[in-house]
Formats: sequence, structure tokens, C-alpha cells
Amino acid sequence: MTPPATDLVYPAAAMLCAFIGAGFDLKSRRIPNFVTGPAILLGLLLHTSIDGWQGFLTSLASGLLCGVVFLIFYLAGGMGAGDVKLITAAGCLAGLSHAAYLLVLTSLAGGVMALAFALVRGRLKETLCNVLALTSHHSQAGLVPHPEINVLNTNTLRLPYGVAIAAGSSLTFCLLGTQR
Repeated sequence: MTPPATDLVYPAAAMLCAFIGAGFDLKSRRIPNFVTGPAILLGLLLHTSIDGWQGFLTSLASGLLCGVVFLIFYLAGGMGAGDVKLITAAGCLAGLSHAAYLLVLTSLAGGVMALAFALVRGRLKETLCNVLALTSHHSQAGLVPHPEINVLNTNTLRLPYGVAIAAGSSLTFCLLGTQR
């Protein structure tokens, strides 16, 4: 069954938002609230205007789902708050029926980008060792950030994750477009 034409509006809006956030992330390593806040509101309003109160609730649920998943990584010291707010905004815009695609494809894009980034910088072995160290640390300490391997340490490789969110949003849009 092909999705209705309005169903592509949601992932297209999420993709646009994510690209704007990625642009700021690349330029300044920050994703400003003036991008994410209005995008969250726009997602809620867009879904409400097309699908009524059910649309509002599913948009809200999608934003919460996406935001909570990324909040875990933020609390563990693995990403910045702007990334959490950007995926929340993209989730509100994409809607609940697209949230799983958005999360999985963003995570896959982020993993591929991180490996490529480490390889290009000649730090693949160090990065893989850091992943093992983080796994060990978090299995013992829970969400407490690692004292050295975290997003605040400027000596570690830090991926502008807004780009991964833009890639995941784009892949979600393309995947849904091929189902038409």
C-alpha cells in the first residue's frame, strides 16, 4: 500500500530542519535553539493541522521517543544537547510512523560517518579502543560520563552529529519516496 501524498510532507520537513541544524553544526559546532524550538512547534502544528488531535499526539510521541533515545547518549557524555534537540525536532516533524526509520537510519549513518572520520584522521585503532573502554565503563558506571572519553574532551574525535541526523532524515525521506 502506498502512503498518502501528505505522508511525504512530514519526512521532507524533518529533512529540511535537519539540514539547517547540520549546517550550523558544521560551521559552529552548535545547533541553536532558534532552529530546534520553532521546528518542534512547527512539527506539532503541522501534524495537528493535517491529522487533528491524533496528529498532535503522534507528533509529540515521536519527538519524545527520539529525544529520550538521544538523551541517554547525552547523559552518558556522548553527544551535545543540540543533537538531542535536533533529533527531537526531526522526530516531531517526521511523526511517529517514521520515528523508527529516522532513529535507525540516523544511527547507521552516524556509525558509518564515525568510522570514516576515524579512518581519515588516522585514529581508527584508537577510536575502536575507546569504544571498548566506553563499553566497559558504562557497563560498570551506568550513564556516568567517562572521565576522559566524552564530548567535552577536545582531544577526542568529535563528530558533528547534526550531519548524521540530516543523513538519517534524508534516507528516511528517500526510503519512503521509493515506496510510492
